Amino acid sequence: MLGTDERYRLANAVFLRVLALIYLAAFVSTALEIQGLVGEQGILPAGEYLDRLFGDIGPLAWIRFPTLFWIEHGDTTLLWTCYVGCGFALTLLIGWRPRLSLVVLFLLYLSLYRVGQIFFNFQWEFLLLEAGFIAIFTVSGPTRLTVLLFHWLLFRLRFLSGLSKLLSGDPSWAGLTTLNHYFETQPLPHVGSWYAHLLPDWLLVTGTGATLLVELVVPFFIFLPRPFRILAAVLTIGFQLLIIATSNHNFINLLTIALCLYLLDDQALQRILPWRPSIGGSRQPLATLIALPLAAALIVPTSLYTAWEFVADRPPATWRHPANWVRAWGLGNVFHIFPTMQTERQELTIQGSSDGVEWKRYRFRYKPNSPGDVPRFIVPLHPRLDWMIWFVPSQNPAMRPWFERFLWRLSQNSPTVTSLLAENPFADKAPRYLRVLVHRYRFTGAVERRQTGDVWRAEYLGEFPRVPPRIP
Repeated sequence: MLGTDERYRLANAVFLRVLALIYLAAFVSTALEIQGLVGEQGILPAGEYLDRLFGDIGPLAWIRFPTLFWIEHGDTTLLWTCYVGCGFALTLLIGWRPRLSLVVLFLLYLSLYRVGQIFFNFQWEFLLLEAGFIAIFTVSGPTRLTVLLFHWLLFRLRFLSGLSKLLSGDPSWAGLTTLNHYFETQPLPHVGSWYAHLLPDWLLVTGTGATLLVELVVPFFIFLPRPFRILAAVLTIGFQLLIIATSNHNFINLLTIALCLYLLDDQALQRILPWRPSIGGSRQPLATLIALPLAAALIVPTSLYTAWEFVADRPPATWRHPANWVRAWGLGNVFHIFPTMQTERQELTIQGSSDGVEWKRYRFRYKPNSPGDVPRFIVPLHPRLDWMIWFVPSQNPAMRPWFERFLWRLSQNSPTVTSLLAENPFADKAPRYLRVLVHRYRFTGAVERRQTGDVWRAEYLGEFPRVPPRIP
């Protein structure tokens, strides 16, 4: 299990280069927003969060919530962490000191993830951290154990995402109508979503059923003989490309495709790739031979426990539980992509006023601001503020605190927060009043779009209820 697996040398070399590009996209996206999200004058300052953790847990918090920002968490440090991450992603891409690059990239992104709070509480963060951690052990060539860990990661991602759709009891998955709503109601659609929404109902129903099939059955092919593994790779990659063509889901689909390289062994890849990179030596270093089995002994049992906890619908374990000590490092987490589907899109419009009579609108970078906005293709970037706004209209209690803090920062005209927006109509002086309006958004049809030029049809629903923010 610890000897080099000669079947995947080329696959491993390609994977490391793709992983470098994904890390680069992740750090660039974070650099664009990190100060406004968790900076000193951001929505949820990292310093306040770390102080609360230390107050609740004491010095043990340094280990239980691992992040380099325990040492320093100012705006400059947050931003330069992203810049350094971009630099090491490039060194990994060109193959300079790849093991060092992978270790640094993992620690930097883990640090950002730990202080990112709700803005980083997404499954692609877990996926990138675990994939990046396993990759540290592949620099001298993949072993059978690292390949197995990658297979296990891909299986959990795909199968648990499908299983969660069944366990949720969501009527749109049960009735195979999910794709009738998904393209219109997803967090950040792009123009391909509009075209996909116009597909005939029978094709959308077929696509929903095919999604369940690919997520619930195909993952088991990963552990079967080579023809089944290749079929699993082809089907999984095909579906990921369809998702990219119709959705903005940052880098998760690209990372899923990259993991499929370990299903398409070198024999298959050599037929389609003219590139022949330098692909490592023949012997594994002693550190890998010692550390890799220990890492597997942490990841596999933890992931089995978290999967059981999820399927059994058990209350979350306390922070003291051994599994949560491993998950704190981004390892062994459970995956459940879109277990439920919204059937209606509600958009929030934030307006400010100096006199309570004339109201001016704040414009976001990527989410729809008006019916004429054409959704943009932004893969692999991940605009976290625009993404998070999507969750607020459902009035999930977990979303209200950060949203009210966001509005409070707008009332202060915090420059790091307003820089997250495409347009701040109060650049010179903060507004005296703020209000949030709710509209129901639907895609226009082909005829209506030709006549009006609008991609969206908006229906005013009323003013969004406000609650006082909790200010420290």
